[in-house]
Amino acid sequence: MKLFNAGATRPAANAARLSAANDLVQRTLAQHGIVPAAGLGTQSGSPDLSSLAAMLARFSNPSLRSGTPEITVPDGAAFKEDTFACASGSRRFRLYVPASARDGASGVVMMLHGCTQTPEDFAAGTGMNKLADQHGFVVVYPAQSRGDNAQSCWNWFSRGDQHRGRGEPAILAALARQVCAEHDVARDNTFIAGLSAGAAMAVILGETYTDVFAAVGAHSGLPLGSAKDVPSAFAAMAGNALDGPDPVPGDDRVRTILFHGTADGTVHPSNSDAIARRACRAHAPQSITMTSSDEEAGRTYSRETSSDTDGNAVVEHWTIDGQGHAWSGGQPGGSYTDSKGPDASAEMIRFFFAASAKGT
Repeated sequence: MKLFNAGATRPAANAARLSAANDLVQRTLAQHGIVPAAGLGTQSGSPDLSSLAAMLARFSNPSLRSGTPEITVPDGAAFKEDTFACASGSRRFRLYVPASARDGASGVVMMLHGCTQTPEDFAAGTGMNKLADQHGFVVVYPAQSRGDNAQSCWNWFSRGDQHRGRGEPAILAALARQVCAEHDVARDNTFIAGLSAGAAMAVILGETYTDVFAAVGAHSGLPLGSAKDVPSAFAAMAGNALDGPDPVPGDDRVRTILFHGTADGTVHPSNSDAIARRACRAHAPQSITMTSSDEEAGRTYSRETSSDTDGNAVVEHWTIDGQGHAWSGGQPGGSYTDSKGPDASAEMIRFFFAASAKGT
């Protein structure tokens, strides 16, 4: 079936129909978080409607829940709500301070939610607050604004949000700095993690703000520079990502832990492969790689660990058999979670603080 008739007959009418159809595609994309609402009419080369239908179908997730989940706050802990503002913009955020951090926090973990999610939803699904209770770190959950993305996706595919000193990376890095200053936490104990669009933004921050974050956790994410606009975002999610700029090795090493399901129909697993390659090139070009496999909570998985010549793990890449677009080992109280498989939250925290425990 022809979606657009752009033949020689009645060219003016057909051009008008094409323009109207493209506008419809753009508006629908905005409604589903693929393009910022403010960017309507600025994109070119939109996918055809059959591609659009296939993409939007991926956002229909039976685990998606409406409303705000109930978050239990133990005695002595606090789950604060506030708004952070800087020259690059502002965002609402939630801050979890466990009772165990009363005499000093062991670290700060920034958690970036995925599309259609909220900080409260993400906190419930990942169970990160409970881990904060156990280990004494503070968790900050920034919230994407509906005004900046219609479905609350972080704008990882926008060129203006892929660089240091501008856009969403600048806002999030400044927020992390503020929280760290308030709780006297140094860079070596400051970490960032996310799911899907949140993972893609976490990876961007890990490359552009190496002076702020010591490690990155990316679940079902995409590499920096894998897209530059809406059409390339479609391609990247389908496994045809653009080649981003060469990673720039910095004075500060950033370690990376990755999770991705082999049955992910929203973000192709090859994207995590690309993140791992970039991380090794930037921070462990002469790495030693070891692969192991096991089973946990009903799912088999493989784990590939790349270590530097001193034996320090720089990249851990977990591939979970049969898992879709969901947080591995997640809690049923949140959306986009899969209770089966290794506990991604616990493994991220282990990986994040491992270097501190070794004194490296």
